[in-house]
Parts: sequence; C-alpha cells; structure tokens
Amino acid sequence: MKEIIEESLQKAISYQEYRDLVANLVAEGKSTGKEQSESLLNYSLLNDKRMKRLDKTIKLSEETAAKVKRFSEEQTWLVLTESWCGDAAQTMPVINKIASENSNINLKVVLRDENEALMNEFLTNGGKSIPKLIALNSKNEVVNSWGPRPTFATKMVADYKEKHGSLDASFKQNLQVWYNKDKGQNTQEDLLTLIN
Repeated sequence: MKEIIEESLQKAISYQEYRDLVANLVAEGKSTGKEQSESLLNYSLLNDKRMKRLDKTIKLSEETAAKVKRFSEEQTWLVLTESWCGDAAQTMPVINKIASENSNINLKVVLRDENEALMNEFLTNGGKSIPKLIALNSKNEVVNSWGPRPTFATKMVADYKEKHGSLDASFKQNLQVWYNKDKGQNTQEDLLTLIN
C-alpha cells in the first residue's frame, strides 16, 4: 500500500493544475481518461462549468472555517477523480476551499484511470466510485478516507437503487438539484470528520 501511495503522489497535481487540465481537455473536445466518447465529453463540459461557478461561489460555514483553521496536524488529501464525474464536480471545489483555509492540508489530485492500483485499495461496495479522498498523515500513512459523495447524497442513491434497481437520468437530475440547494454544506460536515 505504501508503495502504491508513493507512486500516486509522484504523479499527483495541484487542484489548480487539475482545473487547468480539465479546461484544456474540454477546449480540445476531450475528457480525462483513456475512454473518450461524446457523453463523457458532454459531462466534462458541464462539470467544467459547474466547477468554475462553484470555485467562485462556495462559502464555508463559520463552524467549518473555525475548525479547519484550528487543525494543526499535517495531512495530504489525495483525491482520485475524473473530469466526467458529476459528484466530483460538485465536491472538488468544496474540498479545495477547505484545504486552502489551512496550510497544513496539502490537496493533491490524481486521475482514477491512471492510478488503478490506488483506486483498487479504496473501492466503494466493490466499485471504482469517485471522487475518493484519501487523508494521509505526514508519513503518508492512511488516516482516513471519504467519498464518493456526501452522506445525504449517498443515502439518496442507496434508497433509489433499492426501490428502482439502478440510477436513471431522472435521478441524476434530482441529485444535481439537491447538490445545488445544499451548496456544499453536507460535504463540509463530512470533511470535518477527517480533521477531528
């Protein structure tokens, strides 16, 4: 595990580099990842716009800001993601906002499909669900992980799957509406557990 983490950290980029990568790929008509398709490009285009908006508008609650500022341990937040992931587009700006509040939190981003060994260590119910945030201490040991979505959205997904068997376009639309109304609050609450 330690070797896998070290290897991924060597390939990791900053949040700003990730945002630039997504914007540049979208401008070229591409998404991240080996697989390229019209639908992945369309999701990436939409997500690039979402992240641009959220980077400007996400506000941390007073409680979140206060707790994050008091955090005194060094951590690296290594996040597995891809440009086409809707959950990532909604949560990555929140993760970045929190990390930027405290110099002890070093946010690093890696692409899921380029870091398969790492992803396989952090599966969600056997699936390669992203985003996946891996919290590492100063020795690059795993102290916690989070993802692929905030707790309330996770419950929405589980309840819908139980009732309907799988997620459809209607549910995905409802999930995005929930994210827009929530404004990153549930993600903030969840992420505070990583620094407590």
